[in-house]
Amino acid sequence: MRVVFVHGACVRDGSWWWHRTASVLREHGITSVAPALPSCGEGDRPAGPEGPGLPEDVAALRAVLVEGDEQIVVVAHSYGGIVAAEAAAGVETVRHMVLVSSYLPEPGESLSTFGADAPPPFLDFDPDGGTFGARPELFAETFAQDCPADIARDATALLVRQTLAVTQQPVRAAAWHDVPTTYVVCTEDRGTPVAAQREFSRRADKVVEVEAGHHPFLSQPGAVADIVANLSSP
Repeated sequence: MRVVFVHGACVRDGSWWWHRTASVLREHGITSVAPALPSCGEGDRPAGPEGPGLPEDVAALRAVLVEGDEQIVVVAHSYGGIVAAEAAAGVETVRHMVLVSSYLPEPGESLSTFGADAPPPFLDFDPDGGTFGARPELFAETFAQDCPADIARDATALLVRQTLAVTQQPVRAAAWHDVPTTYVVCTEDRGTPVAAQREFSRRADKVVEVEAGHHPFLSQPGAVADIVANLSSP
């Protein structure tokens, strides 16, 4: 079994975000990979009005998912659920999806479908520049309050501006309709409201609640690794 992790919005370097849980999974003999998302500037084009958006993110993830014939568990975090919903559709090797404090969109839905009337204070939108991002000064207390101080500091250093268009671009497919899905509700999450997570979780086959903030794979890597590793059993 191979794990493919999809990071959330406004950050780069998925391998870093996943590294603590990936280390635990290796002890179970499970390998993992974390593809780059072009809309976060992880490619040859910068984020912005003419920058890559959701279609490019979907294509980047799908290219990894269709490599080889090994069985795959997709672990998507936050915005990553938007990407994975379309990218994993119809990929026969994807045997399970794990959504961590994530969006589970139906075809035709986008990030903006689930947005509040007013932008949250911890995000900064620049319509003229065509990007959005997390406010660094609010990141630790909002998204990493339960992480070790050094992890929260390093995470803040990996924030990036992302192409704003991804908030409006709808998905064209919903893989979770056809693939067994586990939703991980993070009950201490200050970024994605718990009530919203529980609404999304209604679309999943199984729900697990973890007493953690927005990034449990950094704050409680053993707990997340156990959820994933248990999926390797028949």
